[in-house]
Amino acid sequence: MTDNLPSMSDADGCLSDSQLEVLRKQYIREGEYVTDQTRFNYAWGLIKSKNRRDQTQGVLLFTDIYREVPDRRRECLFYLALGHFKLGNYNDARKFNESLLEFEPHNSQARALRQDIEDRVANEGYIGMAIVGAVFAVGTVVITSMMKRK
Repeated sequence: MTDNLPSMSDADGCLSDSQLEVLRKQYIREGEYVTDQTRFNYAWGLIKSKNRRDQTQGVLLFTDIYREVPDRRRECLFYLALGHFKLGNYNDARKFNESLLEFEPHNSQARALRQDIEDRVANEGYIGMAIVGAVFAVGTVVITSMMKRK
């Protein structure tokens, strides 16, 4: 059941502008009769974009597909998790990924994404602590300097 989800390295890769444009044109060409597959392909391309606005639009499209197409929910959970991960929405990424893992606890792609989410959260936590520490140190120096002047 897990073989049709991409590996993390493939999922994290980006489409070229011309590849994304092909998907966009197909989506627009189908207009109000756009197929679920075309919407899915376009959402997938948007998630793989380097552009944050595209990624956000991809998440919104996957959210619609998730709600409207029950047969695609499993795949949508993964891409919603991936999209939120790329946008830095780690709580949402974790929520969608854990929902997928409830149904497929041995899904290697979801397990890899879980690890990436945890690694990123930990890394950004360390960076945040370093920034707070630096601000505290600078503040201490400034206050000490001001007190010496008095």
